[in-house]
Amino acid sequence: MAKAFASQGDMSEKKITFSEVGKDIYAFTAEGDPNSGVIVGDDSVMIIEAQATPRLANKVIECVRSVTDKPISHVVLTHYHAVRVLGASAFGAGQVIMGDAARAMVVERGQEDWDSEFQRFPRLFEGHESIPGLTFPTTTFSEDMTVYLGNRRVDLMHLGRAHTAGDIVVHVPDENVMFTGDIVEYHSACYCGDGHFSDWGDTLDNIAAFDVDAIAPGRGDALVGKEMVNAAIENTRDFVESTYRPAARVAARNGTLKEAWDAVRAECDPKFKDYAIYEHCLPFNVARAFDEARGIDTPRIWTAERDLEMWAALQG
Repeated sequence: MAKAFASQGDMSEKKITFSEVGKDIYAFTAEGDPNSGVIVGDDSVMIIEAQATPRLANKVIECVRSVTDKPISHVVLTHYHAVRVLGASAFGAGQVIMGDAARAMVVERGQEDWDSEFQRFPRLFEGHESIPGLTFPTTTFSEDMTVYLGNRRVDLMHLGRAHTAGDIVVHVPDENVMFTGDIVEYHSACYCGDGHFSDWGDTLDNIAAFDVDAIAPGRGDALVGKEMVNAAIENTRDFVESTYRPAARVAARNGTLKEAWDAVRAECDPKFKDYAIYEHCLPFNVARAFDEARGIDTPRIWTAERDLEMWAALQG
């Protein structure tokens, strides 16, 4: 019997940090667990990322209420993954916004992703019984849209494929702050199981072109100051490339998934093994890199059954 996924044994409580990254703009971070963001406008509040359950979303709401009593009017979801979206109902927002591509993924693979993530990472689904069902947006867009929170402008944009095909970023021009979702991470492994390795670097370039003063990444500490922002972007690039290159070399010589796993570990372990959720992400990252290198452009849908088959193959 294959050993359990690393994340199945990760039950330790994470310390929450709620930090201001621009005037009335906040990052909710938790030591490598999924981050959320808060943008306070003139009359209302926008939330970025909803957490995995309503119970966990309430921890974000508690932080919001520590800085403002304005109503929460918008929830923006940067992509479709269960740990990002299933807590949305707790916020009571009139508008739930996703990109068109992300909504299509909820339809295509949302339930399978929920089932898969639930068995992979049980701690992140604290209070799962409070989830009312799949989260669907009230509003979608193709390339970009702008929301005004009173006079505060918030730009939502699809800058390219990376962590998923439907990633969007959120930019607040008046403070030059960006929420990148899982396109950028900080001292946390990138989850690439639904990613597009060949596009990810170009998407990072598109983010870097904004020359922002702060980023709230998908996981890890808030990035304040251009030096920290640029370092995180380049570190994310290194992680993605260091995962894909060895897997692609194995695929090019018709090697096996297990050989790709060994090759990726040899390159990534020395640099990234101490990153949050590294062991959790690695098998899914290798499987997707191996698939992409063999010409599979659309990531195969992860299911609880496929997870276990893949993990057993890597142990062989």
